[in-house]
Amino acid sequence: MSSGPTGHACIQAYLKTLDGSPGVYRMLDAESRVLYVGKAKNLKARVSSYARPAGHSPRIARMISETASMMFLTTSTETEALLLEQNLIKQLKPRYNVLLRDDKSFPFIFISTEHDFPRLEKHRGAKTRKGRYYGPFASAGAVNRTLNTLQKVFLLRSCTDKEVEAGNRPCLNYHMKRCAGPCGGKISKEDYAKLVKSADDFLSGRSTKVQQQLAADMMDASEAMEFEKAAGLRDRIKALTMVQSAQGINPRTVEEADLIALHLENGQACVQVFFIRAGQNWGNKDFYPRVGADFDAAEVLEAFVGQFYASKDPARRLILSHPLDNPDLMAAALSSKIGRKVEILVPKRGEKAELIDAALRNARESLARKMSESATQTKLLKGLAEAFDLNARPKRIEVYDNSHIQGSFAVGGMIVAGPEGFEKGQYRKFNIKGDDLTPGDDFGMMKEVLTRRFKRLKKEDPDRTSGTWPDLLLIDGGAGQVSAVREIMEEFGVGDIAMIGVAKGEDRDAGKEEFYRTGKPVMALRHNDPVLYFIQRMRDEAHRFAIGTHRAKRSKAIGATPLDDVPGVGATRKRALLAHFGSAKAVSRANLSDLTAVEGISANMAQTIYDFFHENG
Repeated sequence: MSSGPTGHACIQAYLKTLDGSPGVYRMLDAESRVLYVGKAKNLKARVSSYARPAGHSPRIARMISETASMMFLTTSTETEALLLEQNLIKQLKPRYNVLLRDDKSFPFIFISTEHDFPRLEKHRGAKTRKGRYYGPFASAGAVNRTLNTLQKVFLLRSCTDKEVEAGNRPCLNYHMKRCAGPCGGKISKEDYAKLVKSADDFLSGRSTKVQQQLAADMMDASEAMEFEKAAGLRDRIKALTMVQSAQGINPRTVEEADLIALHLENGQACVQVFFIRAGQNWGNKDFYPRVGADFDAAEVLEAFVGQFYASKDPARRLILSHPLDNPDLMAAALSSKIGRKVEILVPKRGEKAELIDAALRNARESLARKMSESATQTKLLKGLAEAFDLNARPKRIEVYDNSHIQGSFAVGGMIVAGPEGFEKGQYRKFNIKGDDLTPGDDFGMMKEVLTRRFKRLKKEDPDRTSGTWPDLLLIDGGAGQVSAVREIMEEFGVGDIAMIGVAKGEDRDAGKEEFYRTGKPVMALRHNDPVLYFIQRMRDEAHRFAIGTHRAKRSKAIGATPLDDVPGVGATRKRALLAHFGSAKAVSRANLSDLTAVEGISANMAQTIYDFFHENG
C-alpha cells in the first residue's frame, strides 16, 4: 500500500528513471489496484504529459489524482508495446480504460480431411483437427442456419463416424433428402468427394460455379426425363439462392473483410462487427464496450480492435467507420500476430462506404434499443427498491435456485441481474457436495450454496470493493427458507445485505407470489405490477439455469464410463475402444493382444488399460 505522494508529484518522480524506449505503463492507486494501462512510443515523453498539472480531460484528471504508483515494461518496438497493452487491459480490466466486456470465441464450419466421407459440422475453439475451417460466423444461430441449408444443397452427412462405418442402413436425413446416404452405402467415395468439392467451392466464394453446375445437372436430368431428380436439384438451387439473399448486408465486390462500425452517444458505445467471407455476409454481432462521456471515437475504436483481435484472427481487410490514431501501427501489430498482411481502411465512397454506412446504422439502432432497455431496467430497479423498502436501487441482485431428482445430481444455480439486465457472465453453478444431506433437503442445499458463496466473497473481496457483492438476494422459499438463509448471513457477518424469499402463493399460481423478509410481515404485489413481472422473470431465469445445469450433470453421469478414469485415455481412444469392443465392460475383460488390435492403442497403452482394470478390479 502506497503512502508517498499521489497525483502529478507521484508521476513526476518517475521521470528521472525513464528514457525514450517504447513500452507499457500502468498507473495504480493507493491500494495497488490498476487504474489504467497505456502504451508509448517514448515512455519518458508520454509519462511527462501526465506530470503536467493542467490541460487534461476530466477523466484523465481524475485518474492522475488517484495515481499513487506506476509500473513500466519496456519493449523492443512500439508494435510489441501495443500487443502487450491490449493483453494487459483484457487481463487486468483497469477502471479508466475502454474495456471490451463480451469476448467469446466465434463458431466455424468444419469439413474434415481425415475421413473418406467428411462430415459437415460446427466447430468452436482451437483448430487442432485436420480439415478445412470456414468462418468465423457471428453466432451459433448464423452457423446453424448455414449448416441447415448446406445439408439440403450438398447432401453431406451429419451422422457419426460409427454410423458410417456400420454402413448397414441409411439414417433419417437420407430419407428427408438432406444426406447422400454414406451410412447406408448409397453413394460411392468418388461421388461423395464431388459433393464435398462443391461445398468447398461455395464456402470459398465460388457460389456462381456451384449454381451453374447444379443448373446444368437439372437440365440434363430434365432432358433425360428424370423429373424427380430434376425437382430435387431445383430445390437445392432454391435453397442456395435463399442463403445468399437472406443476409441483410450483401457485398458485391468485397470478398473478405471485417466491417467494424462504432456509434457513441451520451457516454455509451455500440460496436457492430460484420464478418464478410467468401463474398458473403456470415452474420453480425453487437458489442457494448465500457466507455465514458469524454472518450473519442478513435480511442474507443483502437481499444476495441486491439482487444477484439487479441484472441481472434482478423480478416485480410478491416473496414472501419472512424479513423484510428495509429492505423499503421495497429495494421503492423495485427499483421505480425498472424503472419500475413492486414489492411485497415476508412472508406469515403463506393461499395465499401455503403457497407460501413449500413453497419453504422445497425450500431446506432442497437444502441438506441439498449439505452431504452437500460432506462426500463433502471425504472424496474427503482420500483423494486420502493416496493421492499430497500435503502437504494440495487446494483447487483443474486437469485438462487436448486435442482435435483429425489436428491440425485443435485446442483445449485445463481443468476445475476442489475442495471444492464441479466449478466450471464456472472452466473455460477454449485455442485452440491454435502454427503450428510438427506435426499431432497432443500434447506441443506441452500445452506451449502450460500455458505460457499459467502466464504468465497469474504476471501476474495473482504472490503467489498470489486462490485461482486450483492446488495439484494432473492431465494426460492418462504419463512423457513428465509430464516435459514438469515442465519447463514449473520454467521458470515453479512446481515446488512437485503434478502427476500419468493414463495408461490395460493394454488402455487404465478401472479399470487408471497414475499418473506426477516422481521416483517408477509406481503404480496398487485397482479399487474411491473415489479412482480420483473421478479417472476428473474426467478424463472434462475430456475432455467439450475435445471439446465442439473440436466448437463445428469447427462454427463449417464454418459460416463470407467474408461474416463484410465490414465492417457482421452476422447479419441475412448471412441476407438468402444467402437471395437462395444462396451466399457468388454474393454475391462479384454486381454492384451485384443487391446493392441485397436487402432491408436500402442503396446504400452494396452498395458496401462489392462493394469487399470485388473489392479483396480
